Amino acid sequence: MSRPWNSLTPTQQRLIVAGSVVEVVLTTVAIVDLVRRPAAQVRGPKWAWVLGCAVQPVGPIAYLAVGRR
Repeated sequence: MSRPWNSLTPTQQRLIVAGSVVEVVLTTVAIVDLVRRPAAQVRGPKWAWVLGCAVQPVGPIAYLAVGRR
């Protein structure tokens, strides 16, 4: 069940913002690495990893952990 932002405690708000920042940074790092890395150094097709990076937060973590050779 969703609650309005202003009904959350300041700690909850900070945790949500911090989690969002981590998610954006992970996705950005994964996409930049994917674009710069030659296709021969990527396990599987690059386009599939780009689509996979849209699955948050599993996609970027999976690419960084197992998608690179």
